[in-house]
Amino acid sequence: MTNGDERVELRFATVDVFTERAFGGNPLAVFPDARGLSDAAMQRIAREMNLSETTFVLPPADAANDFCVRIFTPAAELPMAGHPTVGTAHVLATRGAVDLSRPRSELRFELGVGPVPVAIECRDGAVARATMQQPLALFGTVREDRSGIAALLGLAADDLAPSPVQAVSCGVPFLIVPLRSSGAAARARLDAAASERALRDFEAQEVLCFSTECATPGALAHARVFAPRLGIVEDPATGGAAGPLGAYLVRYGLVAPAVARAGFAVEQGIEMGRPSRIEVRLDVDDAGAPRGVFVGGACVPVTEGVLAVRRGDLT
Repeated sequence: MTNGDERVELRFATVDVFTERAFGGNPLAVFPDARGLSDAAMQRIAREMNLSETTFVLPPADAANDFCVRIFTPAAELPMAGHPTVGTAHVLATRGAVDLSRPRSELRFELGVGPVPVAIECRDGAVARATMQQPLALFGTVREDRSGIAALLGLAADDLAPSPVQAVSCGVPFLIVPLRSSGAAARARLDAAASERALRDFEAQEVLCFSTECATPGALAHARVFAPRLGIVEDPATGGAAGPLGAYLVRYGLVAPAVARAGFAVEQGIEMGRPSRIEVRLDVDDAGAPRGVFVGGACVPVTEGVLAVRRGDLT
Protein backbone atom coordinates (compact mmCIF):
# COMPACT_ATOMS: atom_id res chain seq x y z
CA MET A 1 0.00 0.00 0.00
CA THR A 2 1.37 3.40 -0.94
CA ASN A 3 1.35 6.32 1.46
CA GLY A 4 -1.41 7.88 -0.63
CA ASP A 5 -3.65 4.86 0.07
CA GLU A 6 -3.37 5.34 3.85
CA ARG A 7 -6.74 6.11 5.44
CA VAL A 8 -7.08 9.38 7.32
CA GLU A 9 -9.85 9.94 9.86
CA LEU A 10 -10.73 13.55 10.67
CA ARG A 11 -13.28 14.23 13.39
CA PHE A 12 -15.74 17.07 12.96
CA ALA A 13 -18.87 18.52 14.49
CA THR A 14 -21.66 20.61 13.05
CA VAL A 15 -23.62 23.30 14.85
CA ASP A 16 -26.45 25.57 13.83
CA VAL A 17 -25.34 29.11 14.62
CA PHE A 18 -27.44 32.14 15.58
CA THR A 19 -30.41 30.07 16.65
CA GLU A 20 -31.76 28.32 19.73
CA ARG A 21 -33.45 25.56 17.72
CA ALA A 22 -31.90 22.87 15.54
CA PHE A 23 -32.38 23.32 11.79
CA GLY A 24 -32.51 27.09 12.10
CA GLY A 25 -29.64 29.55 11.85
CA ASN A 26 -26.57 28.88 9.74
CA PRO A 27 -24.99 25.39 9.80
CA LEU A 28 -21.24 25.20 10.34
CA ALA A 29 -18.77 22.31 10.20
CA VAL A 30 -15.84 22.49 12.64
CA PHE A 31 -12.70 20.34 12.47
CA PRO A 32 -11.24 20.79 15.98
CA ASP A 33 -7.82 19.34 15.08
CA ALA A 34 -6.68 20.24 11.55
CA ARG A 35 -2.98 19.66 12.09
CA GLY A 36 -1.31 18.21 9.01
CA LEU A 37 -3.88 19.47 6.53
CA SER A 38 -2.66 21.57 3.61
CA ASP A 39 -4.47 24.64 2.32
CA ALA A 40 -5.67 22.60 -0.67
CA ALA A 41 -6.98 19.84 1.61
CA MET A 42 -8.94 22.34 3.70
CA GLN A 43 -10.48 23.83 0.58
CA ARG A 44 -11.45 20.40 -0.75
CA ILE A 45 -13.00 19.41 2.55
CA ALA A 46 -14.97 22.68 2.71
CA ARG A 47 -16.24 22.01 -0.80
CA GLU A 48 -17.25 18.49 0.26
CA MET A 49 -19.07 19.73 3.37
CA ASN A 50 -20.83 22.25 1.08
CA LEU A 51 -21.93 24.57 3.88
CA SER A 52 -21.56 28.35 3.88
CA GLU A 53 -18.34 27.88 5.87
CA THR A 54 -16.19 25.15 7.38
CA THR A 55 -13.52 25.92 10.00
CA PHE A 56 -10.22 24.23 10.75
CA VAL A 57 -8.62 24.66 14.17
CA LEU A 58 -4.84 24.73 14.57
CA PRO A 59 -2.37 25.62 17.33
CA PRO A 60 -1.76 29.39 17.51
CA ALA A 61 1.39 30.95 16.11
CA ASP A 62 1.44 33.33 19.10
CA ALA A 63 1.17 31.81 22.58
CA ALA A 64 -0.88 34.86 23.65
CA ASN A 65 -3.75 33.41 21.62
CA ASP A 66 -5.68 30.20 22.23
CA PHE A 67 -6.26 28.84 18.73
CA CYS A 68 -5.68 29.60 15.08
CA VAL A 69 -8.93 29.28 13.15
CA ARG A 70 -9.06 29.14 9.36
CA ILE A 71 -12.36 29.72 7.61
CA PHE A 72 -13.28 28.34 4.19
CA THR A 73 -16.38 28.68 2.05
CA PRO A 74 -16.88 26.08 -0.69
CA ALA A 75 -14.93 28.39 -3.02
CA ALA A 76 -12.43 30.45 -1.00
CA GLU A 77 -10.76 31.16 2.33
CA LEU A 78 -12.01 34.15 4.33
CA PRO A 79 -9.94 36.35 6.66
CA MET A 80 -12.86 36.66 9.07
CA ALA A 81 -16.49 35.64 9.33
CA GLY A 82 -19.08 35.84 12.06
CA HIS A 83 -20.99 32.59 12.28
CA PRO A 84 -17.82 30.45 11.86
CA THR A 85 -16.10 32.34 14.70
CA VAL A 86 -19.09 32.12 17.04
CA GLY A 87 -19.81 28.49 16.15
CA THR A 88 -16.19 27.39 16.48
CA ALA A 89 -15.98 29.03 19.90
CA HIS A 90 -19.09 27.10 20.96
CA VAL A 91 -17.65 23.76 19.77
CA LEU A 92 -14.26 24.32 21.43
CA ALA A 93 -15.85 25.51 24.67
CA THR A 94 -17.91 22.33 24.90
CA ARG A 95 -14.71 20.32 24.36
CA GLY A 96 -12.88 21.72 27.35
CA ALA A 97 -11.39 24.98 26.06
CA VAL A 98 -13.10 26.91 28.89
CA ASP A 99 -14.40 26.13 32.37
CA LEU A 100 -18.15 25.71 31.85
CA SER A 101 -18.82 26.33 35.54
CA ARG A 102 -17.74 29.95 35.13
CA PRO A 103 -20.43 32.37 33.93
CA ARG A 104 -18.05 34.07 31.50
CA SER A 105 -14.76 33.12 29.82
CA GLU A 106 -12.81 34.39 26.84
CA LEU A 107 -10.98 32.74 23.95
CA ARG A 108 -8.61 34.52 21.57
CA PHE A 109 -8.58 33.31 17.99
CA GLU A 110 -5.96 34.03 15.38
CA LEU A 111 -7.94 34.91 12.24
CA GLY A 112 -6.82 36.37 8.96
CA VAL A 113 -7.61 39.86 10.29
CA GLY A 114 -5.52 39.29 13.43
CA PRO A 115 -6.38 38.27 17.00
CA VAL A 116 -10.11 38.26 17.73
CA PRO A 117 -11.49 37.86 21.28
CA VAL A 118 -14.62 35.77 21.75
CA ALA A 119 -16.58 35.90 25.00
CA ILE A 120 -18.23 32.65 26.13
CA GLU A 121 -21.28 32.90 28.40
CA CYS A 122 -22.28 29.76 30.30
CA ARG A 123 -25.40 28.87 32.21
CA ASP A 124 -25.98 25.71 34.27
CA GLY A 125 -22.74 24.17 33.02
CA ALA A 126 -23.53 24.66 29.32
CA VAL A 127 -22.60 27.26 26.71
CA ALA A 128 -25.40 29.80 26.37
CA ARG A 129 -23.90 32.09 23.73
CA ALA A 130 -20.65 33.31 22.22
CA THR A 131 -19.87 36.90 21.22
CA MET A 132 -16.98 38.01 19.04
CA GLN A 133 -15.41 41.44 18.86
CA GLN A 134 -15.02 42.57 15.28
CA PRO A 135 -12.64 45.15 13.80
CA LEU A 136 -14.09 48.65 13.70
CA ALA A 137 -16.24 49.31 10.66
CA LEU A 138 -14.64 50.91 7.61
CA PHE A 139 -17.06 52.83 5.41
CA GLY A 140 -16.20 52.63 1.74
CA THR A 141 -17.57 53.85 -1.55
CA VAL A 142 -21.17 54.95 -1.98
CA ARG A 143 -22.74 53.58 -5.16
CA GLU A 144 -24.63 56.27 -7.01
CA ASP A 145 -26.12 53.85 -9.58
CA ARG A 146 -29.07 53.02 -7.35
CA SER A 147 -31.32 51.89 -10.21
CA GLY A 148 -28.63 49.51 -11.42
CA ILE A 149 -28.06 48.06 -7.96
CA ALA A 150 -31.81 47.59 -7.51
CA ALA A 151 -31.98 45.81 -10.85
CA LEU A 152 -29.26 43.37 -9.72
CA LEU A 153 -31.69 42.32 -6.97
CA GLY A 154 -34.67 42.13 -9.31
CA LEU A 155 -36.14 45.26 -7.73
CA ALA A 156 -37.18 48.72 -8.87
CA ALA A 157 -35.35 51.88 -7.85
CA ASP A 158 -38.27 52.97 -5.67
CA ASP A 159 -37.90 49.75 -3.64
CA LEU A 160 -34.71 51.28 -2.19
CA ALA A 161 -34.86 53.36 0.98
CA PRO A 162 -33.22 56.81 0.98
CA SER A 163 -30.08 55.81 2.91
CA PRO A 164 -26.88 55.30 0.88
CA VAL A 165 -25.96 52.14 -0.99
CA GLN A 166 -22.48 51.73 0.45
CA ALA A 167 -19.63 49.29 1.02
CA VAL A 168 -18.93 48.69 4.72
CA SER A 169 -16.44 46.25 6.25
CA CYS A 170 -15.56 44.84 9.66
CA GLY A 171 -13.03 42.51 8.04
CA VAL A 172 -14.98 41.45 4.94
CA PRO A 173 -16.66 44.17 2.85
CA PHE A 174 -20.38 44.01 2.05
CA LEU A 175 -22.39 46.26 -0.23
CA ILE A 176 -25.26 47.38 2.01
CA VAL A 177 -28.52 48.08 0.16
CA PRO A 178 -31.37 49.67 2.19
CA LEU A 179 -34.91 48.65 1.22
CA ARG A 180 -38.22 50.33 2.01
CA SER A 181 -40.09 47.23 3.17
CA SER A 182 -39.87 43.60 4.16
CA GLY A 183 -41.92 42.90 1.05
CA ALA A 184 -39.12 44.26 -1.12
CA ALA A 185 -36.63 42.16 0.83
CA ALA A 186 -38.75 39.05 0.24
CA ARG A 187 -38.78 39.71 -3.51
CA ALA A 188 -35.02 40.23 -3.78
CA ARG A 189 -33.18 37.74 -6.02
CA LEU A 190 -29.56 38.49 -6.87
CA ASP A 191 -28.64 38.03 -10.52
CA ALA A 192 -25.27 36.34 -9.98
CA ALA A 193 -23.94 36.83 -13.51
CA ALA A 194 -25.00 40.48 -13.68
CA SER A 195 -23.63 41.22 -10.20
CA GLU A 196 -20.30 39.63 -11.08
CA ARG A 197 -20.01 42.00 -14.02
CA ALA A 198 -21.25 45.06 -12.13
CA LEU A 199 -19.19 44.49 -8.96
CA ARG A 200 -16.10 42.78 -10.37
CA ASP A 201 -13.83 45.75 -9.76
CA PHE A 202 -15.74 47.13 -6.77
CA GLU A 203 -14.43 46.81 -3.22
CA ALA A 204 -17.41 44.68 -2.14
CA GLN A 205 -18.83 41.82 -4.18
CA GLU A 206 -21.03 40.38 -1.41
CA VAL A 207 -24.45 42.05 -1.14
CA LEU A 208 -26.53 42.64 2.00
CA CYS A 209 -29.99 44.09 1.54
CA PHE A 210 -32.10 45.00 4.54
CA SER A 211 -35.35 46.50 5.73
CA THR A 212 -36.23 47.95 9.12
CA GLU A 213 -39.59 46.08 9.00
CA CYS A 214 -39.04 43.00 11.17
CA ALA A 215 -41.00 39.93 12.20
CA THR A 216 -39.33 39.00 15.49
CA PRO A 217 -39.28 40.87 18.85
CA GLY A 218 -36.14 42.88 19.49
CA ALA A 219 -35.03 42.81 15.85
CA LEU A 220 -34.36 46.18 14.27
CA ALA A 221 -33.22 44.97 10.83
CA HIS A 222 -34.39 42.23 8.49
CA ALA A 223 -31.44 41.15 6.34
CA ARG A 224 -30.63 38.97 3.38
CA VAL A 225 -27.08 38.26 2.19
CA PHE A 226 -25.98 37.01 -1.23
CA ALA A 227 -22.39 35.86 -1.90
CA PRO A 228 -22.25 33.79 -5.11
CA ARG A 229 -18.58 34.67 -5.66
CA LEU A 230 -17.83 32.68 -2.49
CA GLY A 231 -20.01 29.77 -3.56
CA ILE A 232 -22.94 30.94 -1.40
CA VAL A 233 -26.11 31.73 -3.32
CA GLU A 234 -27.75 33.04 -0.15
CA ASP A 235 -26.55 32.90 3.46
CA PRO A 236 -29.05 32.25 6.28
CA ALA A 237 -27.05 34.12 8.95
CA THR A 238 -24.00 36.31 8.37
CA GLY A 239 -22.28 37.62 11.48
CA GLY A 240 -19.53 39.20 9.40
CA ALA A 241 -22.20 41.34 7.72
CA ALA A 242 -24.21 42.09 10.88
CA GLY A 243 -21.36 44.12 12.38
CA PRO A 244 -21.05 46.41 9.35
CA LEU A 245 -24.84 46.67 9.18
CA GLY A 246 -24.99 47.72 12.84
CA ALA A 247 -22.43 50.44 12.25
CA TYR A 248 -24.34 51.56 9.14
CA LEU A 249 -27.64 51.74 11.04
CA VAL A 250 -26.07 54.00 13.67
CA ARG A 251 -24.24 56.23 11.19
CA TYR A 252 -27.40 56.97 9.22
CA GLY A 253 -29.68 57.46 12.20
CA LEU A 254 -31.69 54.25 11.85
CA VAL A 255 -30.62 53.09 15.33
CA ALA A 256 -29.94 55.52 18.18
CA PRO A 257 -26.55 55.34 19.96
CA ALA A 258 -28.23 54.38 23.25
CA VAL A 259 -30.01 51.48 21.54
CA ALA A 260 -26.79 50.36 19.88
CA ARG A 261 -25.01 50.34 23.25
CA ALA A 262 -27.79 48.24 24.79
CA GLY A 263 -27.80 45.84 21.84
CA PHE A 264 -30.38 44.73 19.30
CA ALA A 265 -31.01 41.83 16.93
CA VAL A 266 -30.73 41.36 13.18
CA GLU A 267 -33.07 38.73 11.76
CA GLN A 268 -32.00 36.76 8.70
CA GLY A 269 -32.70 33.46 6.94
CA ILE A 270 -36.48 33.74 7.16
CA GLU A 271 -36.97 33.49 3.40
CA MET A 272 -34.77 30.36 3.40
CA GLY A 273 -36.72 28.58 6.12
CA ARG A 274 -33.76 28.93 8.51
CA PRO A 275 -34.72 31.81 10.82
CA SER A 276 -31.70 33.35 12.51
CA ARG A 277 -31.18 35.88 15.28
CA ILE A 278 -27.86 37.73 15.34
CA GLU A 279 -27.18 39.86 18.41
CA VAL A 280 -25.35 43.12 17.69
CA ARG A 281 -23.95 45.60 20.15
CA LEU A 282 -21.87 48.68 19.41
CA ASP A 283 -19.80 50.67 21.84
CA VAL A 284 -20.42 54.14 20.41
CA ASP A 285 -20.14 57.68 21.67
CA ASP A 286 -23.14 59.99 21.73
CA ALA A 287 -22.37 61.12 18.19
CA GLY A 288 -22.54 57.51 16.98
CA ALA A 289 -18.81 57.03 16.38
CA PRO A 290 -18.05 53.33 17.02
CA ARG A 291 -15.42 52.26 19.54
CA GLY A 292 -16.26 48.56 19.48
CA VAL A 293 -18.37 46.15 17.40
CA PHE A 294 -19.70 42.95 19.02
CA VAL A 295 -21.66 40.19 17.30
CA GLY A 296 -22.92 36.99 18.90
CA GLY A 297 -25.69 34.56 19.55
CA ALA A 298 -26.70 31.06 20.51
CA CYS A 299 -25.70 27.78 18.85
CA VAL A 300 -27.24 24.31 18.75
CA PRO A 301 -25.08 21.17 18.33
CA VAL A 302 -26.43 18.97 15.53
CA THR A 303 -23.98 16.25 14.44
CA GLU A 304 -20.63 14.68 15.20
CA GLY A 305 -18.80 12.54 12.70
CA VAL A 306 -15.62 11.32 11.07
CA LEU A 307 -14.44 12.17 7.58
CA ALA A 308 -12.54 9.04 6.43
CA VAL A 309 -10.61 9.42 3.20
CA ARG A 310 -7.42 8.28 1.52
CA ARG A 311 -4.48 10.57 2.24
CA GLY A 312 -3.90 10.88 -1.47
CA ASP A 313 -7.37 12.37 -1.92
CA LEU A 314 -6.38 15.30 0.28
CA THR A 315 -3.46 16.37 -1.89
